[in-house]
Amino acid sequence: MQKTAITSAEIAPVLAERWSPRAFDESYVATQHELLSILEAGRWAPSANNMQPWRFSVATHGTELFDQMVGALTGFNQAWVPRASAIIVISILNQKPDGTPYPAAMLDAGLTAQNMMIQTTELGLFAHPIAGMVHEDMRKVLDLAENLSPVLVLAIGKLADASTLEGPAYEREIQPRVRLELDEIVLHGKP
Repeated sequence: MQKTAITSAEIAPVLAERWSPRAFDESYVATQHELLSILEAGRWAPSANNMQPWRFSVATHGTELFDQMVGALTGFNQAWVPRASAIIVISILNQKPDGTPYPAAMLDAGLTAQNMMIQTTELGLFAHPIAGMVHEDMRKVLDLAENLSPVLVLAIGKLADASTLEGPAYEREIQPRVRLELDEIVLHGKP
């Protein structure tokens, strides 16, 4: 299935081809090189004051940690994520070194996640970002320190046919990609 973005101006192919499937080929094994490449892309994301507040937890399909991470997900995510080749949980430092709150860390988590998703696409794989988790359960599964908060999960894998899914997951998988038009989101300084 191909879901290339339809845009009003050309964008980089890796961005146009990136989308978030739920149908993963559970027989595909992500290589160490692929996972390291994805993690390196995340490591080199920009961050406020170069604080790099992200921490990554990685588990591959077939491991106990992978199953425990899936168990900390919510809703129908538990039905399709087990077919992924790997799961990466992005956690952030929830306070600065001086102990004050660290709200910019959430933005930085989004930047590192986007870098990782773009790199995944560049490798010919797919990544699906997931916010639906029981945060305290994921914290326990990963044995995170109190100053770390899990914020996002990336399911990584090779695309499978949508027919491997059922119900709402299948319906979402076959829908076309849509975005608001630029006229709806550019408020000032229209080109």
